[in-house]
Amino acid sequence: MPVVTLGLNHESAPLAVREQVVLSAETLDSALSALAERPGVREAAVLSTCNRTEIYAVLAPEATPAILHRWLAQQQDLDPDWLDPYLYTLEGRDAVVHLLRVAAGLDSLVLGEPQILGQAKLAYHSAAGAGLLGQILDRLFQHAFSLAKRVRTETAIGAHPVSVAFAAVTLARQIFDRLDRRRALLIGAGEMIELTARHFREQGMGELVIANRSRERAESLASTCGGSALGLDELEAFLPRADIIISCTASPEPVLHYDQVRASLRQRRHEPVFMVDLAVPRDIETRIDQLEDVYLYTVDDLRDVIDRNQRNRAAAATEAEALVQEQADRFMDWVRTLDAVSAIRRFRRHGERQREYALEQARREISAGQPPEQVLEALAHRLTRKLLHLPTLGLREAARSGDPETIRQSRRMLGIDESRDDDE
Repeated sequence: MPVVTLGLNHESAPLAVREQVVLSAETLDSALSALAERPGVREAAVLSTCNRTEIYAVLAPEATPAILHRWLAQQQDLDPDWLDPYLYTLEGRDAVVHLLRVAAGLDSLVLGEPQILGQAKLAYHSAAGAGLLGQILDRLFQHAFSLAKRVRTETAIGAHPVSVAFAAVTLARQIFDRLDRRRALLIGAGEMIELTARHFREQGMGELVIANRSRERAESLASTCGGSALGLDELEAFLPRADIIISCTASPEPVLHYDQVRASLRQRRHEPVFMVDLAVPRDIETRIDQLEDVYLYTVDDLRDVIDRNQRNRAAAATEAEALVQEQADRFMDWVRTLDAVSAIRRFRRHGERQREYALEQARREISAGQPPEQVLEALAHRLTRKLLHLPTLGLREAARSGDPETIRQSRRMLGIDESRDDDE
């Protein structure tokens, strides 16, 4: 039962595609329930973020990854043929290595970013809640979490504050020479906005304002970064005062609209505004980019900034990749033991059947009056012949293959000491 991965990410699909495929936290549980009902899906977990949507699964032998492709297309009401060019499929060790790299931040838009680990843990717990975690995926995710911790502690990949949020702050500093004279409006109150607020505070931002649907959550975040809070219903009135706007909410619809921003620019007398939309689906209406004096960037637009910062982590990433391969070897060794355990159980059952048959035959012979010593000798001979039949066939097959290593391994399994003559 190999592990299978099917999905798309920031490298295989543009933002316009990714935002149509992303599964929100509100719909994930129902989506997993629908996936659990698919024949052939034995285990599954779904990781869906602004930069990737991936399904990790263990399928029945007769099933193929196409079952996951059809489910994803139907779940998001998309044409499978339209979606197909953006998808990748990985199986076996390749799928295992992929999840390990994802959890460690090695497959992220920002190399080594830590947020993906929390998102992977959410995928794990959601799958467990849906009853879709079995022995294999449960163990694989535990390996992924263990590896992510090792990468953080054993390499320097997290030594530099490089993330999508940091890239946005870096770009803001390039547009405005002095942030201490500027006012930043951050829309949302999730992990990405919290990280952005932290970076702005470290860079000496003049004023920070957090706007969120839940004003209580906005106030809680604002208190940690020395800012103030707004409800989304107060957003339009505050827009003319904002020099920098960064948005990252889970809203399925834009929270900033063309007419709102155009009106705010008139009140600002067309003083430039820097905007970054970190949300998928997008929070800022795309037409706003057409307005003069607005500098609007999306996640994909930050790639150049991110690429420069990623080079600082290249050496650490090489060390991390070695840890990935080591962890993958451990997991694959464990998977192989599952096959061995199954074979051992079958071999034991075979031995027990032969024992019962031989004992029953011996009892009949003793009841018929045959000498016990003769019966015991015959019993030992029959059991020896029966139990050694299958290993002997294996040794002969190894000899015919001409593979000395296979022969040596077979001899060791049977407890044959190669240093002694057969006649001893």
